[in-house]
Amino acid sequence: MEITLAETTDLDGILTVYAAARRFMKEAGNPDQWGESYPPREVVEADLTAGRLYLCREGETILGVFCYFEGEEPVYEAMTEGAWQNDSPYGVIHRIAVSEAGRGRGVARFCFDYAFAHCRNVKIDTHRDNLPMQRALTKAGFAYCGVVYYPERGGERLAYQKSE
Repeated sequence: MEITLAETTDLDGILTVYAAARRFMKEAGNPDQWGESYPPREVVEADLTAGRLYLCREGETILGVFCYFEGEEPVYEAMTEGAWQNDSPYGVIHRIAVSEAGRGRGVARFCFDYAFAHCRNVKIDTHRDNLPMQRALTKAGFAYCGVVYYPERGGERLAYQKSE
């Protein structure tokens, strides 16, 4: 497996991975986090244009996709029911998804490790009903920190952080 920066020519494959992830979340008891259409094409295209969309690949096969950037995430400024581990600069992972071909192969962990290798302080959030992601985060060494809110996307998310 390798991590590469996504390119415009990858767009159809990326959208296919996100569609598969939405189906998986629904089957796993988490139908609300991404609903029927998140992330929309415009958000994926914006991540591509910003140079912050990454792929986990094996040859030409896309095993996973995620948004990663270093900098401030405004939603992370207000937290309830806890606190971040520190106030140091951090990397952010959003919209991580694993393809059907990548399931059970450690793809999410590989993506987490990539982000942590680039920034030794990484933050991520997930829906309360996304138990597979919560398990993956805990297994990868992320600690639960508290709750953050996305008013435009249905409310609360559980926030995690991994730091040296």
